[in-house]
This record gives sequence, C-alpha cells and structure tokens, in this order.
Amino acid sequence: MKKLVSLLLALALLVSMSSVAFAAKEDFDPELVAAAQAEGELTVYGSCEEPYLAAAAKNFEKEFGIKVSYLRLSTGEVQAKITEEKGNPSADVWFGGTNDPYNESAKLGLLMAYEAKNAKNLASPMYRDADGYWYGIYKGILGFMVNTEELKRLNLEAPKGWDDLLKPEYKDKIWLSNPNTAGTAKLVINTLVQLKGHDEAMKYFVELDKNIAQYTKSGSGPSKKVGIGECVIAIGFLHDGITQILDGYDNIALIIPEEGTSFEIGSTAIFEGCAHENAAKLWIEYALSPDCVELADDAQSYQFLVITNAQQPAVVEPFGLDPDNVMKYNFEDAKANTSKYVQDFFNALGAAADSRFKTE
Repeated sequence: MKKLVSLLLALALLVSMSSVAFAAKEDFDPELVAAAQAEGELTVYGSCEEPYLAAAAKNFEKEFGIKVSYLRLSTGEVQAKITEEKGNPSADVWFGGTNDPYNESAKLGLLMAYEAKNAKNLASPMYRDADGYWYGIYKGILGFMVNTEELKRLNLEAPKGWDDLLKPEYKDKIWLSNPNTAGTAKLVINTLVQLKGHDEAMKYFVELDKNIAQYTKSGSGPSKKVGIGECVIAIGFLHDGITQILDGYDNIALIIPEEGTSFEIGSTAIFEGCAHENAAKLWIEYALSPDCVELADDAQSYQFLVITNAQQPAVVEPFGLDPDNVMKYNFEDAKANTSKYVQDFFNALGAAADSRFKTE
C-alpha cells in the first residue's frame, strides 16, 4: 500500500511538473515550435555583450532542443557582413545591439518582416518596427562614465553635459567608439544632430575630436577602460558603467548630459533569406519573453527591459536612472539619414580620422 501511495505521489508530481513546463511555454505556438525543431538548428549573430548572448543562445537550445551556433560581432560588423551576403546570409538572426544599424539594414532589404505574437508584451509601439523588421528587447541610456580618482588627481571637474566635453583640459582624456563599427557611435552622431542641427553637430565633432584619445571598435569598449584609469571620460551606455561598478570599480561615476540625451533600443531581427526561417521566428518569440530577457541580469547586462511581463534588474535601482528621462528621439530621421550622417562625420574630420579609429 505504501508503495502504491508513493507511486501515485510520484506520478502526481510528474504531472504537476509537466503542467508547469507546459505553462512556461504557453507563449510559443506549438506548430511553430515543431517546425523550428524540424529544422533543428539556428545561427545567431549577437551585438550585445557576449555573456548575455551565450546565456540566451544556450537557454534557447535547452528549452527547444534546437542546436544554436552564435558569434559576437559589433553592429557595424554584422551590417557589413549581411550587406556582403545579401539574400544568402550565413546566420539566421541578429540579437542585441543598438537600433540604428537595424533600421539601416531594414531599409536595404536585409531583414525579414515577421509579425511576432509576443510583441503584444512590448511596453510601447516605439519598441518595434511598424512592419515587423525588428523588435526591441531592452533600452539603454546614453551618457558619460568618468573615473573620479583620475579627475581628482588631475584637478579636473567632471563634465556636466555635451558642451563640457570640448574643454581643452580634457585633451586625450575622452574615449568614444568608432561609427564605422559601433552602433553606439552612430547613436551619438544622431543624438547631436537632433540636439544641435546638422551643421552645428559636425562642427561640434571636429572640436570634440581634439579631445578624443581613441575610438574603440565596440560601443562598450570605452566603459571597460574607465575603472582601470586608461580612459578618464567614456561616452557610451550607462548600463555598461553599472556593469563595471558592480565588478568592483567604485571609482566610476555615471553622468546624464544636462542638455539632454537619447537612448538605444537593443533589438532583434531575422535576416532576409535565412536558412532556418521557422527557428528564426521562434527565436524572435523567445527574445520577447521573460525566458530570454531576464537572463540579462545574471549575465551582467543591466539594461532596462521593454516588455511588460518581465522583471527589471533589481541591481539598477540604487543608481537612480530614469529610463524615461531622455529626449524624444527621431527614429524616422535616423532611419533615413544615419549612413549619410556617418559619412558627413568622417568628411568633417578629414585627415583627423586617423589610426585612433580602431577596427580590431
């Protein structure tokens, strides 16, 4: 009798566990899951930080039994690669990285439109392309990260806004990313164009360049050098600074520019002509679920999440950042003109566009 009771309890527990597992998958269409599993594999290009990319890819593989290959590339590298491979991409989906390169790629016909079921959980229509070419998965605030110890040693005040960065005392103290390789830098260009107007923004970048020590390949590159003192002032996303602070660099301060700032929408999209279309569609649904976006916290990616049914990273709260304290960014202007503005940036700098612009 005891054995029978134990067996019944075990069966009940198994049924209960199965019900929980099924409930966790309720946002995934069984027919799409089956079609994706029949394809059996997926290749992801990721432009977020590698720990988050790895966590998302491995969890997808575990949850759906689909083999995932992934490669971390900057947004500029992804854009260049899919442009070269147009219509026959070597990957299926793009995951993470700021939105402007996604818009450029959509405009060039490099992304596939897909109407995602889980897009219903997005907090605002601004976090998706109206035609379904990309979907937002997180939001990051653009600003400055400064080494407070170095500023004190050099007897310098921290910059309060964009115009302060032009002060001559900051010569060789500022790092920015390379607009040819990093979406972060493209966003910086678009932000200043929208704040100052095109011509004034180009004049601004000529003056700012006099204080730039290095333009890094990756948008997060400058933030990684602040704590160790190699970079005194980094321009980038403040969540990258939070990652460094939580890694033990308590000499970093975060600054939101007083004139106003913009934000990234970290996105995900399907490549036009991809080899595993159903697995790619399932990835989009997964990327818009708590199963995926809540992995960011454990992977030291502390962006603000943009779906309503996911829990925000608790560690961000003490920093007091308000994800809505940003300018009204003109996405349509960025979509139409980012490539032109980047070219105008390099034309304005002329011979100053030298070996400080890193591509490796």
